[in-house]
Amino acid sequence: MGFLVAAALHPQTERRVKVTTVNVPGFSKSLSADKYDAAKAALLKALPRKAPGLSQREMFDAAKPHLPATLFPRGAKAEWWLKSVQLNLEAKGIVVRDPKLKPLRWRRAK
Repeated sequence: MGFLVAAALHPQTERRVKVTTVNVPGFSKSLSADKYDAAKAALLKALPRKAPGLSQREMFDAAKPHLPATLFPRGAKAEWWLKSVQLNLEAKGIVVRDPKLKPLRWRRAK
């Protein structure tokens, strides 16, 4: 009975995705899957596969035009979402950083 009541109170439960970060081992957080997927697609479209990659500012500037305005009106919180996705994809080995370069630069893994 409790499930039916909960389902009636929240008929459209938002899809969620679990993300991690390369900076804090063991940390995870649940985020909106729709915003995550949109930011991921934009980031992967923007990041090159070859070194030297993009700085954080270049990465944000290149990805923002690919974000849907319906999810990120006037770019609201776009950089937070892009950074969250970048850290998660880096933890999974999909995005790599070159720690020898300053400022830091990221690219897609080969």
